[in-house]
Amino acid sequence: MSLRFNYRVVSPSTFKAMMEMEKYISGRFSDKVLYELLKIRVSQINGCSYCLDMHAKDLLKLGDYADHILQLALWREVPLFTEKERAMLELAEAVTRISEQGVPTDLYNRVREHFTEEEYVDLITAINVINNWNRIAIATGMYPGIL
Repeated sequence: MSLRFNYRVVSPSTFKAMMEMEKYISGRFSDKVLYELLKIRVSQINGCSYCLDMHAKDLLKLGDYADHILQLALWREVPLFTEKERAMLELAEAVTRISEQGVPTDLYNRVREHFTEEEYVDLITAINVINNWNRIAIATGMYPGIL
């Protein structure tokens, strides 16, 4: 794989706008572990090695979460994740794959058991932000260790 171009250099205003959104939405999460799990799962779905590498390392800086990272792709099959994390992960998958089935009402209701309406908006915003980062990284040829 090779970097096509450094979008940060080509369009610093785009990078600045993305960073402002990232700063805003990251500040909305008091649970940083939940936030990193969200970003890792979305990056797995999208196949973004750059973001997957970055956020797995960020999660490890928060503590001993190696098992969470190793088992995240199969979160439905293991008892490691809390009901709150499961609801968030299912929402992350649904929003990332929104064209397949939208966000079904039963999923919305499960998420709302753990998150307020405002937190729900924060979740879908965070999911959209990491989806945007993934698409930029993949489209420009970014990979771990390049930038």
